[in-house]
Amino acid sequence: IDKISVGIQGDPAAALLEVLDPGQNHTFRDHYLEIPIDLSKVLFIATANQLGTIHPALLDRMELIQLSGYTEDEKVHIAKIYLVPRQREEHGLEPSHVEITDAALHKVISDYTREAGVRTLERQIGTIARKIAARVARDATHTARVDAGQVADYLGPSKNRSETAFRTSRPGVATGVAWTETGGDVLFIEAVLLPGGSGRLTLTGQLGNVMQESARAALSHVRQQGAGIGISPEMLTQHDLHVHVPAGAIPKDGPSAGVTMATAIVSAARGVPVRSDVAMTGEITLSGLVLPVGGIREKALAARRYGIKTFVLPQMNEQDLAELPEGVRREMRFVPARTLEEVLAVALPGSSEDAGAVGGGSHPGSAAAAPPGTA
Repeated sequence: IDKISVGIQGDPAAALLEVLDPGQNHTFRDHYLEIPIDLSKVLFIATANQLGTIHPALLDRMELIQLSGYTEDEKVHIAKIYLVPRQREEHGLEPSHVEITDAALHKVISDYTREAGVRTLERQIGTIARKIAARVARDATHTARVDAGQVADYLGPSKNRSETAFRTSRPGVATGVAWTETGGDVLFIEAVLLPGGSGRLTLTGQLGNVMQESARAALSHVRQQGAGIGISPEMLTQHDLHVHVPAGAIPKDGPSAGVTMATAIVSAARGVPVRSDVAMTGEITLSGLVLPVGGIREKALAARRYGIKTFVLPQMNEQDLAELPEGVRREMRFVPARTLEEVLAVALPGSSEDAGAVGGGSHPGSAAAAPPGTA
């Protein structure tokens, strides 16, 4: 429903407004048939990938149900039950001709797809099936068992490489997570202090207004705290600050990168790299409070996909951890944070970690994780 548009036949949104209005859909009149139709007992189900393009009045008449993307284990199950048999049948293969192991499916999902659904996954399975079908056409007795180590022989070099450790190996780079229409994704925030300046802030990376305001709020709080977080007052007043979010061709907006920006700024000012296995999300205020954000489930799944072990989230989002699969809660360490100082305690090496943790896993030098009772 997010893809409908006005054409020469008229505006379908206008017709839907009338159809979905309980005050008049019992006498809906079709302009082609010119007869009244009672639609009051009809249940309409519409789907959309994004809400921003739906007419506000039309969206207001609907009950909104958010459906999260699949986890990796769910994708493997779908592939085994539906996708592999369907591609095998479409390419004229018998079950004896090809077997794709669970390890191979995990490899395809992690290294060759990046999506909330399974459309690209089915396309990649189809590529494997075609290559096996070509070999079967030459030799009817040919059989193939595709394991994780053989996936590259069929699909080529891996398309997805985890850049987390490389991108966060220097001071001023922090790992954040974002929500997109296709699920969650990881983004990196880069901050650089330029000597000989006057405290001027430069923002690049196609940032929207809300994200720019988050950067200004983060800088103001870091300046206000100063020595309290290990930064001399002159460091931020005698240097210009440049904050950049890579993938500059993609517009970005929203408040949830506030704590990530603040962490990158502190990391650059102190000359201490952010831990490469820590990702974070949360809106920041001028007083340093970490406010709740949306899309925690998708963000946590994205962090896990990138090999993140510790996920810092707003304390007020702690109840959202219940939506995560048990395996994710067990594999990752979740740290609810109320203030920026609690985020820095987890993200920067050498800091004392006072924030409580939820979930499994542990971090070198960190306090023991609490049992996942609240998750």
